[in-house]
Amino acid sequence: MSVSYKYWDDCVDLEEMQLLWKDADVCKEWIDAGEKMGKKVLLSRDPEGQLYLTQTEMRAVAEIVVHLHFNSQLAPVLLISFAFFTSLQQHASLLLLQDMICALAEIISDRQLQAEHYDRKTKQTRIGIMQIAPETAEWLVREMGYRNYEIEGISTLLFRPFVNVYFGAAYLKWLSYCDGKERTEEFVIRAYRGGIKKATHKSTADFFQRYLSIKQSLLPKREEDISDALHTARPISVTSGSGERWTYWDSRVSSEDMEELWRHPEVLKEWTRSGERRGRVRFSHDSEKRPYLSRVEVKAVAELIISRYFSKRGIKPTALAALAEVCSMRFVNGVRARTGLMGIDYPTAAWLYKDVGCRVYKVMSVDDLYNPFVSMYFGASYLAWLSQYEGRERSYQFIVQAYLCGPENIQKRTKGAAAYYETLEPSFSILLYIYYYIAMVLKATLDRCTREVCGPKTCKRCELPCRP
Repeated sequence: MSVSYKYWDDCVDLEEMQLLWKDADVCKEWIDAGEKMGKKVLLSRDPEGQLYLTQTEMRAVAEIVVHLHFNSQLAPVLLISFAFFTSLQQHASLLLLQDMICALAEIISDRQLQAEHYDRKTKQTRIGIMQIAPETAEWLVREMGYRNYEIEGISTLLFRPFVNVYFGAAYLKWLSYCDGKERTEEFVIRAYRGGIKKATHKSTADFFQRYLSIKQSLLPKREEDISDALHTARPISVTSGSGERWTYWDSRVSSEDMEELWRHPEVLKEWTRSGERRGRVRFSHDSEKRPYLSRVEVKAVAELIISRYFSKRGIKPTALAALAEVCSMRFVNGVRARTGLMGIDYPTAAWLYKDVGCRVYKVMSVDDLYNPFVSMYFGASYLAWLSQYEGRERSYQFIVQAYLCGPENIQKRTKGAAAYYETLEPSFSILLYIYYYIAMVLKATLDRCTREVCGPKTCKRCELPCRP
């Protein structure tokens, strides 16, 4: 398996090349090397003639991939933000995430584009900067819905830097939440090296120590970036044509669903007051330019989905709205390891679609779950399925806990005549408490919580951190 590249233009598309030129450090490095915008840019070669990315180029590629495809989602072990953290801290956490990718690239491939390694135990060949096996990449496409780059049957595409880093990041995301548990940074790194079974084996211990050493060597650059962020108080801007799709509701939601939203009296009132126009309804964005739904919009989407498809299942809009608060903080992309508004990942949605028969909305890739209606539909479908888990009626407490951590992670214990459920992960008890608190608040205030009521910091009625 071999490819022949000479220029950056041979292994990236036009949009990616433009984004690299927009990076100030890359632009300076290339101009200092005699490169000119609009002309082909030579790839670097080491003394042995091997193609490689400079540290500046590697960092830029990692940053662009993370911001374009994994913003607010990848590696919960590194994301330090939650409902009560500032957007600046969230930006710093993304810098840490980029260091994770860059440190791995240093160790496993020396940043060489054409690096190849055959693993005798797994009988797989790992290739490229992030040493991704074609079988792993194809599995991520087929089972996990990562289809921004189609590589099935064309494994040589993995030698391209953006493609390879994309699938490396996708694999890191999966490892960080595999088996339904949030994993530590050490677990993720060691599992990336030797597989999940070797994540706690002594054979991967040295690898993690090397990773920490390399990561430490990257700290001066990261601290410089964080310092710049503290002074400028603004996020790194990575814009592209794909960013337009997060600006407007109409670019993600069908015309039929948009028409239903316009007919909803509370949404109509809110959108009219904010100056929205048919065909150009804007998503709300936080200071990091991440799209989110107002509470009125979340409630409306929940009501529409329930009235259409689950009117006889006893699911309440306030329950779905509360889960949206807990799982995604109402962000369209989701947060941490949870995908989309309702935190439903692609494998679960695909299973509901194929095996359970929930086929109102098609789900062909993970990107489909960034449609609020699609995410809400599969969230409601999953709740309905959990309510009859293993063929019998389930308690409200069981349903919520199972939604948050998976039914297989709940154990039933009996104490005297009383039965109760507890999760294997203590953190889910906290999530359950938060869920019930939000549900209680929303039940009383959701109808009245609008852009006119909520201030920029805290809702005057419900006293929750609020994005109006």
